[in-house]
Amino acid sequence: MKYLFSLLIVLIGCSLNAQNISSGPMLGYNTMREVAVWVQLDGQAEVALSYWDAEDPQNKERSESLTTSRRHGYTATLIAEMLEPGTEYNYEILINGKAADSGDTLGFKTQTLWHWRTDPPEFSFLAGSCMYINEPEYDRPGKPYGRSYSLLESMATEDAEFMVWLGDNTYFREVDWNSRSGLYHRYTHTRAVPELQGLLKKMHHYAIWDDHDYGPNDSDETYWLKDQALEAFKDFWANPNVGVNNQGGITGSFIWNDCHFFLLDNRWNRGRPGKEGLLLGKEQIDWVIKSLRYTQASLKFICVGGQVISDLDKFENHAVYKEERKYLLEQLDKYNLQGVVFLSGDRHSSEISKLVTEDGDVFYDITSSPLTSGSYDHKDEENNNR
Repeated sequence: MKYLFSLLIVLIGCSLNAQNISSGPMLGYNTMREVAVWVQLDGQAEVALSYWDAEDPQNKERSESLTTSRRHGYTATLIAEMLEPGTEYNYEILINGKAADSGDTLGFKTQTLWHWRTDPPEFSFLAGSCMYINEPEYDRPGKPYGRSYSLLESMATEDAEFMVWLGDNTYFREVDWNSRSGLYHRYTHTRAVPELQGLLKKMHHYAIWDDHDYGPNDSDETYWLKDQALEAFKDFWANPNVGVNNQGGITGSFIWNDCHFFLLDNRWNRGRPGKEGLLLGKEQIDWVIKSLRYTQASLKFICVGGQVISDLDKFENHAVYKEERKYLLEQLDKYNLQGVVFLSGDRHSSEISKLVTEDGDVFYDITSSPLTSGSYDHKDEENNNR
């Protein structure tokens, strides 16, 4: 028994020192003072972030340590704190106190303190939706729905500061959406695709969801595992805030230089389709309108899973919910809100829609879809605002 006990101690010790990175690291939100770094391990371990000014590698700081757990998919979001604005940092992931071999030099640059000093710095970002990663044993029979993943590698070569994921960022299958473990399996499987890893490291990432990474196809407020889906979203994305003002769901926002991005939830409050149905809900609409009136940003991007400006009242477009869409657009026009651009996904096709109101306000909706899922030819659709 003494020798067996000793053997168990040795085996446990070896296990704790054998965990590796299975996905990531991924750069999360970025501010002047904080940056988030997400990572997923292949088991339970203590994980932390070591980071330093790229010009002063001898002076290293260390984040709070977290212990990954099976319940949370062995994920961790680590926070680099009290950073200096406009500064380049390098970092490494510590697993059980030892630096993980990432194969790359990892780094990020904090946002610049430009206010009252210079014009806001120029920047670029990527946006897209609908990323399907095949898993044949659980996919529908026939031609794979997921296409070439090489686009993900091409995106990683772009000189962009961040990526906005516009929903359907993974696709829950029938085998997934009735269990918590199924949801976490699907996130884990999608996040681990090799072609994605370079993009995760290259730039910062922000996300919303749509039906396929919330629950079943066309799912709404009645989805029975919505709370577990929300927990999975928070475990696999590193947004700066989620469910602002106690609204529930994933509603949030972030600022990049002189642009303000609003991350809306088109699932949590979504009712049955129809003229008087709810998609975003009045509380969420009122919050974004108040926020748009308050913000000093030059451009305001409203990120939402489905199209808003398109007047095609089919599929899951906002035009199906006529009264709510009318209320949203009337509120935007009422307060003469300028520089508002919607970013949407969902449709498996891309287009730009434009609406000019009676008062002369102009609103755009840029639909970016798909990334790796199947595409759809929409040229015959009657979108009068295209």
